[in-house]
Amino acid sequence: MDQALVIQYLRRWNAAEADRLADSVEACEFPPSQDLMIALSKAKDKMPISPVLDENWAVILLLLGNSPDIQARRLHLGTQRIPGVLLFLDEMAERTLVMTILESLVVGLRSEQLPEATSSAFQTFLEQSSPSVVIQKASTMADLLKAVLAGRTVLLVDGLPVGLEFTTDGPTARKPSEPDGEPVVRGPKDGFTEVASVNLSLIRRRLRDDRLRVEELRVGTRSHTRVLLVYMLEVSLPELVDEVRQRISRIKIDAVLESGYIEEMIEDQPFSLFPQVKASERPDVVVGGILEGKVAIITDGTPHVMLVPATFAAEMQAAEDYYHRWPVSSFMRLLRYGFMFIAFLGPGIFIAVTTYHNELIPTTLLLSLIAAREGVPFPSMLEAFFMELTLEALREAGVRLPKTVGQAISIVGALVIGESAVRAGLVSPVMVIVVSLTAIASFLIPLYTMSLAIRVLRFAMMVLGGFFGLFGIAVGLMLVLIHLISLRSFGIPYLSPMIPATAADLKDVFIRVPWWAMRRRPLFMPMEDHQRGQESANRPRIPGLRR
Repeated sequence: MDQALVIQYLRRWNAAEADRLADSVEACEFPPSQDLMIALSKAKDKMPISPVLDENWAVILLLLGNSPDIQARRLHLGTQRIPGVLLFLDEMAERTLVMTILESLVVGLRSEQLPEATSSAFQTFLEQSSPSVVIQKASTMADLLKAVLAGRTVLLVDGLPVGLEFTTDGPTARKPSEPDGEPVVRGPKDGFTEVASVNLSLIRRRLRDDRLRVEELRVGTRSHTRVLLVYMLEVSLPELVDEVRQRISRIKIDAVLESGYIEEMIEDQPFSLFPQVKASERPDVVVGGILEGKVAIITDGTPHVMLVPATFAAEMQAAEDYYHRWPVSSFMRLLRYGFMFIAFLGPGIFIAVTTYHNELIPTTLLLSLIAAREGVPFPSMLEAFFMELTLEALREAGVRLPKTVGQAISIVGALVIGESAVRAGLVSPVMVIVVSLTAIASFLIPLYTMSLAIRVLRFAMMVLGGFFGLFGIAVGLMLVLIHLISLRSFGIPYLSPMIPATAADLKDVFIRVPWWAMRRRPLFMPMEDHQRGQESANRPRIPGLRR
């Protein structure tokens, strides 16, 4: 770092600021003092780009701490040999694009007589000569640093008081592939990636409509994470879009590393176990939500795109429900709801009935249960808790272990532990069956976040059933139902369209009617255009017989 150039820049910018920082700069050796770096960092929004190239380079090195990944390529433009420098960060900018820009500036302008660098004609000439599609201007040091840290390449020219930004963002870290958490047999096999622009393109490929609106926000005072709001004009209600925009704009945090950060700070009731934001890795699911008037929130750095508002019915819907024929989809959806109640209440009801309500069990079955539990030293509640906690531990271990061995260890571990526990007389075979059925039932819930809520509440129902019997189960169900009725997601009742009941919308809750019968979008959603299609035009017709 050249201290003299930094002081010269500071005096050119602000003499008072230079006098305040001069002593620190003159005594500075790398690494710079923390007080000096903090002072310059706070002032960078007001620090303009200097017309002297060397001053800019010295200040940039100081602001970035002389980081080793700063790449600078000195060059000379035109027949006048005007000095310039291309700045970018290693591995953040695509080197092929940087080389293309460098070649166009050095080789393409070698024999050109360029205008004066201080004139607007010079900027126009450079912009027209560059192969980059998007060119922006940085007028302050803060703008320049944001561009470089975002993966863009900046051109600084001696005599030019602005920096020219070229789009050279690095390649996609991962190609779109089928999401592991939401696989389908029939349906699209592409999924979101960790790059927000790629995720937006996957949505646009399915919605080729000029009324699709995209707004960009920045969240995180240090990470400056890019957040995109995507919604459909004339479908999404403007008040809903404004509410989403305001909630995200109110977030004050140093960094956002995943969409879960934003989810916890925009939901209506943060102490609820139930997800109030639907997160999906599938572009088709997100597009379906946008067409229903919802707002999609794309966060850079994560493949999970959020949809708001969310409802209980939407959390229980799978993408494949809309790709199979409607009778099959309706059967699978009813099966899913039935097994959801088994996953939620199965162990609790079994504990309550076997502990307090033996009269509800047929005599033959009761004798079989007594014989199976003979010699087991623990009550049913402790027995169920032991098995359920063991199952949850095995499931968590299967997720954390490498994929090649995780599934094998979780399955083999469950079999070995279950068989060993039965042989040792610690648990009954019937309890192993109940816990296994509960585990299978929880896998039928499409979204992982809803499955987690059901799994946690299952333990509460087991405690209520163990201490109070079916009366405790009934009280627990009432409390959960009261909570769900009072729950809101961006002002929309969580149990819509079941409570409050909207008869026209029940055609896509427990069952799914044919597509030609779903003429209107959900009525419980506030939107401007509810019309989806015409039944008379889409309904199949039996062809007439030819004579």
